[in-house]
Amino acid sequence: MKQIYSLLFLLFFTIGFAQAPAAYYSNATGTGYTLKTQLYNIIKDHTVNDYAGLYVTYQTSDIDNFFENDGSVLDMYSENPAGVDPYNYNITSTQRCGNYTKEGDCYNREHIIPQSVFNEASPMVSDAHFITPTDGKVNGIRSNYPHSMVSIPTLITRNGSKLGESTTAGYTGPVFEPIDEFKGDIARMYFYFATRYENTVAGYSYPMFNGSTNKVFTTAFLNQLLAWHNQDPVSSREVARNNAIYARQNNRNPYIDHPEYAVSVWTTEPVDTQAPTAATNLTVTTTTSNSATLTWTAATDNIAVTGYDLYLNGTFKSTATGSTATLSGLTPSTTYSFYLIARDAERNSSVSSTSVDGTTTAAPAGGTTAPEIFFSEYVEGAGFNKALEIANFTGATVDLSVYSIRKQSNGAGAWTAGLNLTGTLNNGAVFVLVDPQIAVACYTAASANLSSAQEAFNGNDPMGLFKNGVLLDIIGTFNGGATNFGADETLRRKPSISAPNTTFNKTAEWDVYAKDTCNGLGSHSLATLFNVDFDSNEFNIYPNPSNGNVKINFENSNEKYSVQMFSVLGQKVFEKEYNNISSAAVNNLQKGVYLVKITNHSKSVTKKLIVN
Repeated sequence: MKQIYSLLFLLFFTIGFAQAPAAYYSNATGTGYTLKTQLYNIIKDHTVNDYAGLYVTYQTSDIDNFFENDGSVLDMYSENPAGVDPYNYNITSTQRCGNYTKEGDCYNREHIIPQSVFNEASPMVSDAHFITPTDGKVNGIRSNYPHSMVSIPTLITRNGSKLGESTTAGYTGPVFEPIDEFKGDIARMYFYFATRYENTVAGYSYPMFNGSTNKVFTTAFLNQLLAWHNQDPVSSREVARNNAIYARQNNRNPYIDHPEYAVSVWTTEPVDTQAPTAATNLTVTTTTSNSATLTWTAATDNIAVTGYDLYLNGTFKSTATGSTATLSGLTPSTTYSFYLIARDAERNSSVSSTSVDGTTTAAPAGGTTAPEIFFSEYVEGAGFNKALEIANFTGATVDLSVYSIRKQSNGAGAWTAGLNLTGTLNNGAVFVLVDPQIAVACYTAASANLSSAQEAFNGNDPMGLFKNGVLLDIIGTFNGGATNFGADETLRRKPSISAPNTTFNKTAEWDVYAKDTCNGLGSHSLATLFNVDFDSNEFNIYPNPSNGNVKINFENSNEKYSVQMFSVLGQKVFEKEYNNISSAAVNNLQKGVYLVKITNHSKSVTKKLIVN
């Protein structure tokens, strides 16, 4: 419960609480962004502690000597300033998080600016000025969503923090709203980050940021932070925390020592209200059975276009920063309508581009149909970059409610209770499951989120796909011990594999990619490697054998043909669609044996090609 201070003490405290060393801010003489750069130069060269060292810092920086005054961990997401806390943690390691399922299970470290924003880089990853101890479950609920005001809550934590639809202009995604007691604290952490990392922040992609070095924030989010800063003034708790971190890191948060700096820095720039023009020449360039690739001519803006929101059948799908994008997870043989909206750093939005239609190709046909759904991709990357993908090539829509994902920790013991899947999965489509805190640069959207018990899988944790409680497919070896089978790498099922397997065969069934390779998530190709001779009246490929350069002639130059080439191991080495042409050339093939698959409408034929 919050302590009541006398007016006399409050007056003394307001005047004299800051404990920065004499002359610490003597070079902070400017205004506006000049002042921010001066502050950056004052606080930038701090002592860098390791990530585990945060728990040491918390022993002095985040102890409740201000509300219950009971020496427990002071957690902004569980503290109840007006009454009894819903739960408490002691500062010892016994209550730090492993797995959790509900509030009150354990506490961990919450990056107010998510780690995914700066790719877990140092020194940001261990800078205590914006990293606080937090209940593990609520940390997961907040995920990497921006902090702002919630319109209609979809979830309320036990201390009254909220998750829900944003009220911030220009941003329609979920936001997390802390209780009033800590809104100013969090705003000043954002101001600290924008100042301390002035040299790198322009390169960070985050809904609250506008991609600039100076202003850093979009106008709407900046106005919200300044409102919180003014509504919730610096408290004794913040001062004590600032002093404790200074003792460990040897730098301070200037906006706690001098709250007036926030207004001085961020009241100099005019607001950009001009919207970008609409993008033009939107075209569907290629389609597969479950994806469509779009290109367009860039929009223009008085300052800069920062992104394009892509819409599929009138529903927002994803955001792109360039002038091309691939939308995946589509249904085979289906016509979709696409358009996009350009936006700038202030989230001023253009009118919609002209809509275009595109039709996905038919599902793989001819010789191979998968008997069951199976794992098609596995990502075990940096930090929270954890993902699993499940593919359906059974020829029919699958009810996922009878399937579950389970983990065996460290290759020993029993399977976990697991994550029960829901919904349906169309034939030719994939279902992607990710850690809720996955980096935006790795994957921006997901069909579902892994539960807290599953999201923490590492490279030595076998993952099983179960149907009605029976193991169907596996990544890793059950009871294989703590040996890593997939640490710091991406595994992608070879296109030649068309069935699940309860025995993990990494060499024969999986292609291995470098850490944080995420560009395959959201689509998967199945190679139907049956052996049907070409009808010489329709197709001709020559020379065969070849020296690496081949030509394919098409009988009907008014048709659309899809050409795919696979190695004998099932690895796709070439794919392209051709419209209204009589021939195609494929050059610079390496020595080996290939299967060339040509699809026209629903018909596919395959022939062997030899390159000497």
